[in-house]
Amino acid sequence: MARLLLLSNGHGEDLSGALLGQALQRCGHQVDALPLVGGGHPYRDAGIPLMANTREFSTGGLGYTSLRGRLTELIQGQVLHLLQSLLRLIRIRRRYALVVVIGDVIPVMAAWLCGRPVATYLVAYSSHYEGRLNLPWPCDNCLSSGRFLAVYSRDLLSAEDLSRQLGRPVRFLGNPFMDPVLAPATPRPPRRHRLALLPGSRRPELEHNLLLLLQVIQRLPTHLFSNQELAVDLALIRSVDDAALQALIAPHAWQMHRSEHQLALVKGPLRVEVQRSAFASVLQNANLVMSMAGTAAEQAVGLAKPVLQVAGKGPQFTANFAEAQRRLLGPTVFCAKGDSGEPTTLDATAKLALELLEGSEQDNTLQQRCRQQAEERLGSMGGADRMASAITDLLAPSQPSLSINP
Repeated sequence: MARLLLLSNGHGEDLSGALLGQALQRCGHQVDALPLVGGGHPYRDAGIPLMANTREFSTGGLGYTSLRGRLTELIQGQVLHLLQSLLRLIRIRRRYALVVVIGDVIPVMAAWLCGRPVATYLVAYSSHYEGRLNLPWPCDNCLSSGRFLAVYSRDLLSAEDLSRQLGRPVRFLGNPFMDPVLAPATPRPPRRHRLALLPGSRRPELEHNLLLLLQVIQRLPTHLFSNQELAVDLALIRSVDDAALQALIAPHAWQMHRSEHQLALVKGPLRVEVQRSAFASVLQNANLVMSMAGTAAEQAVGLAKPVLQVAGKGPQFTANFAEAQRRLLGPTVFCAKGDSGEPTTLDATAKLALELLEGSEQDNTLQQRCRQQAEERLGSMGGADRMASAITDLLAPSQPSLSINP
């Protein structure tokens, strides 16, 4: 079979790329990856070889960040790192029968420059933002090129819109990043309500986000915890170890309690269960997801869960990013009005959380809307396998000559 190169630019894109790469391996292809920004950890976890040195940046890579985030990108050398990655791509391009782009205009341009056949999964763009997708220059020119053999969108509306704009078929086959959370996960102990907290995955923004989420939890009625009506699960990345977590929460009068292999953050009657490596279980068992994340919020919507945003100070999850996310994911994503971190905003967020927890149990209209948005905007399970099969079909006519690695 063929040797393929995955080209992506960001943590969420790397996650989708790794899942697609595993599906391509199951089809018999040899798969390598070149993440243009970020650490490429999803590829490492999936056992997919990386073809360049990677570097982790505090903003998570070039993208939708605040002005401060963009200045940080320049100071930390992300542009220089990107140029080095592009040079690496040019040097190794002839090893590959096909380049598979996962992301936005940056890897699209890089793939066009390398001169190899390309298949593109535009996970970063959606027509839901404005009703009509305005691709940045020169993305549309690249995608219209005959060198780009196929274009896959992240939702049905985008597929229909881009098919008209580009004058070529654009297909919606689902989203690979939904597959891990749609597969059955371990059930959590029953409670009347379960609230999931998603502080994100980028440090040090994650730490700031977590403290904001805990301030919202402190505003919830204590009797919900005393009567065990409400359980709160915190989905935390592994890199925030117990020592770092203790140092973060101690100044705010939260304590860490461990019992029977379960770690919890406790403040009086308030209790937040810490869940590492149990993300799918946390999402599937939640009635409401309180989020300061990107891809994770999309996965929650794809599971037909209402999402409550808490806008932060950035560099990624700012008020502007949150507003764009609501346009992307639709009417089952909510956010209280007010400036980030202000007591009145946190009060309103806690009040809205209580309303949504009740609605997730009793409001049939909300439940139906959540299911509809999940199907239309994220799709069903199996997106990675469907996309890998379609890419394999692209290679089939010239398969014998594509297996040679010069």
